[in-house]
Amino acid sequence: MTTYIVRRILMAIPLLFLITIISFAMMQMAPGDPTALMMDPMIKKENLEAYKEANGLNDNVMVQYFRWLGNMVQGDFGYSLIRQGVPVSELLLARLPNTLLLMGVSSVIAFLISIPLGVISATKRNSLTDYSITFVSFLGIATPNFWIGLMLIMFTSVHMGWFPTGGVSTLGSPFSLWDRLHHLILPAFVLATADMAGLTRYSRSSMLEVLRQDYIRTAKANGFKNKTVIFKHGLRNGLIPIITILGLMLPSFIGGSVIVESIFAWPGIGLLFIDGAFQRDYPVIMAVVVIAATLVVIGNLLADVLYAIFDPRIEY
Repeated sequence: MTTYIVRRILMAIPLLFLITIISFAMMQMAPGDPTALMMDPMIKKENLEAYKEANGLNDNVMVQYFRWLGNMVQGDFGYSLIRQGVPVSELLLARLPNTLLLMGVSSVIAFLISIPLGVISATKRNSLTDYSITFVSFLGIATPNFWIGLMLIMFTSVHMGWFPTGGVSTLGSPFSLWDRLHHLILPAFVLATADMAGLTRYSRSSMLEVLRQDYIRTAKANGFKNKTVIFKHGLRNGLIPIITILGLMLPSFIGGSVIVESIFAWPGIGLLFIDGAFQRDYPVIMAVVVIAATLVVIGNLLADVLYAIFDPRIEY
């Protein structure tokens, strides 16, 4: 297992290297001059050129790339072009915990809701319950989560006043676990909807496959209760394919967090990325892309490891 994990990590290094090349190239090809945004509009052209020369912005593209890559490996992502003098790593460290909290709670919500619904749908195949869960699942797949977020804000926040419309905590109030949870519930649920529908369908299909196996029929013939057969003998094997979905869910959570954090003004790296994109803050954009790519690679590695743990037939 250890050898396999080390090999996967070594295989991920060229992939991350390619991602850094693509992100740096895209920033270089982007229109406009981001340097002009951080300088006085009335600055003389020769002074602007002197600034670029002093900061290595007139160097060859490959020289700039390897200088940026070398600094990034050491944890130095440069300085924000808009927030002058503020290191990008400082911005990321301030925002990353909020994004990880949002993604973690969203994944828990998605699994706690989707897997039971998938199991119920499979055990009550072709019933009204099955058709209802299937209809809601397809409706969830077809509905964008930003629209769900806006509707929930309108009804639960504006009209009902149950939840705050945005933010991570109440301004001016001391830290409170309930206040943080109160602000977290709505964006976490909206982010979870991006994968709940698909996860329910995967759970249903996996459980239907398991319920057709001979050992399930043998357990029923031996007089075991239906709940024991389903949850003790069937569910563990039914969850094995779902574990592989865990690694595939992480990219959608990262992409969804950009939208959800914008809607709910959640101060995470998704909102930081949006602000950087609108303001052409290229060091911030490249840093977020690299962080997101690293999280995706870690998610896929985690899925492979969990697959081996839950399925004793897998050997590395």
